[in-house]
Amino acid sequence: MMNSPPPRLHGGSDALGVPRFDFSTNSNACGPCPQALAAVQQADATRYPDPRYTVLCAHLADFHGVEPGRILVAGSASEYIFRITAWAARRGGTRVCVPPHAFGDYAQAARAWGLEVEHDVPDADLVWCCEPSSPLGGAHSPWPDAGTATVVLDCAYVPLRLSGVSSWSDAQRNRVWQLFSPNKALDLTGVRGAYAIAPEAAQTDVQALEALEALAPSWPLGAHGVALLQSWVQPGVQAWLEQSRITLRQWKARQLERLGLRGWNCLPSETNFFCAQPPLPQDIAMAMPQWLDALRTQHGIKLRDATSFGLPGWVRLAVREPAAQDALISSHNLFL
Repeated sequence: MMNSPPPRLHGGSDALGVPRFDFSTNSNACGPCPQALAAVQQADATRYPDPRYTVLCAHLADFHGVEPGRILVAGSASEYIFRITAWAARRGGTRVCVPPHAFGDYAQAARAWGLEVEHDVPDADLVWCCEPSSPLGGAHSPWPDAGTATVVLDCAYVPLRLSGVSSWSDAQRNRVWQLFSPNKALDLTGVRGAYAIAPEAAQTDVQALEALEALAPSWPLGAHGVALLQSWVQPGVQAWLEQSRITLRQWKARQLERLGLRGWNCLPSETNFFCAQPPLPQDIAMAMPQWLDALRTQHGIKLRDATSFGLPGWVRLAVREPAAQDALISSHNLFL
């Protein structure tokens, strides 16, 4: 009998529907971005997109100041994670290095291809980095001395950095694959779409780029994903995003202050999310799933259990609007 794969744990909607107060997903609480939402709603779903995404790749390349040949579109960040893992496996890779606390799809993809998952860089064939990281929302350090390994820097939360600066130099980023998935920053997580920027050296490795393209299905991006990414590079959307970061900083300060006054132990982060340890009595702390379930069913509040991130007894909290914060604080008597 085959072993069942581990369950995929994510924030957001669940069997009960959309949570009334959702702290479990790291999407931008100021959204959705009006311009991006309008672009998606107006997308022509009656036509296939250009299978080569020529115009889209040119716009993304111009936005990042790179050659269009370095842009690889993907159906989503998860689709790219599985695709480049498959590519590494087909090249003879056997080991994948993931951060100790990280998005589960890195390891899920590795195990699906029979690759060994480890947390040390030496001898790895594929190395995953994420900055700002999830679930901790901080720097990925140290810079991986990965030798000939393929290194991917997951940049999903770069647009949602509220403080601090990158620990990676431009030269270091240009040596690795950079993965972008703007739907969280735009609060349009139901629209799937992502892209990667190949390392500068990959431009001379035509076979590698062609192999990654060949592993993708036809039209990995539908019309709505194209509209999302096309809107992403527009000045008005970037201006909205900058304004939203100002608001998120204010909301984050308020949320941290109120949780701290209630005895929550909140870890520092540079993003619109952070990990926290709720002040649960010891007998309840041993039953975190039951407590989280009670919050969800009795109060409509969903938090992200950080156990799957390697942080048992902790939750990951997104920064939410004041009304949601107040609802969470009001639920405090659930465990007192």
